[in-house]
Amino acid sequence: MYYNKVELCGVNTSKLKTLTTEEKNELLKKSKNGDLHAREELISGNIRLVLSVIQRFGSRGEDADDLFQVGCIGLIKAIDNFDLDVGVRFSTYAVPMIIGEIRRYLRDNSMIRVSRSQRDLAYRALRAKEELSLRLSRDPTDAEIAAELGAGASDVTEALTSITTPLSLYEPVFSEGGDALYLMDQISDDKENDEAWIDNIAIGEAMKRLSERERSIISMRFFRGKTQMEIADEIGISQAQVSRIEKGALDRIRKQI
Repeated sequence: MYYNKVELCGVNTSKLKTLTTEEKNELLKKSKNGDLHAREELISGNIRLVLSVIQRFGSRGEDADDLFQVGCIGLIKAIDNFDLDVGVRFSTYAVPMIIGEIRRYLRDNSMIRVSRSQRDLAYRALRAKEELSLRLSRDPTDAEIAAELGAGASDVTEALTSITTPLSLYEPVFSEGGDALYLMDQISDDKENDEAWIDNIAIGEAMKRLSERERSIISMRFFRGKTQMEIADEIGISQAQVSRIEKGALDRIRKQI
């Protein structure tokens, strides 16, 4: 895959060092005590962790180098904030931090522009959602989140929706035997049903049987949205003549379909 390139953001991934758990713990202790060299070793020794995380975002079409750099920021935050006394592995703590940093980047750089006030409300709502989830032992409703923040339920719902990353219609949702099912395959269009498609063909065939002037007037009137007066001025005849030609053409089209 693209993410397994030897060179990524100037880093030779084939020569990255892999640290043991003991080495990580020792470097973390030194880093907590202000040892910058140990901190650098920790960063370089966990780059593979960043690379493994950004593969989860491969279908979004984002530049891999950008995601890598953002993921490294998440890794550095994890190193600086990790507590050895908690009793969990560093990777268990670091992975959510890296994912969170990448998700924030994707939200802030979404093609859909969101106002700062709405984005701030969304982030406060996300924090409140996490706190309420722990307190209630379930996912809270938007109304409960709104009550916690003292905001309107509709405002919270709109804010949370606004920071959701848009999905491509070509996002694969299922794949088997090399045949992928895309999101667009699951979306129906009531306007473009078989009946409408057949009607369009019938109208097209009926239009071919009109004279050139009749086709021109029908096209300007119903496909280009011009008024009878505008058509009359454009082709140099009276509005009454345009009206008669239009009426006659429509009658013939109706009879043929």
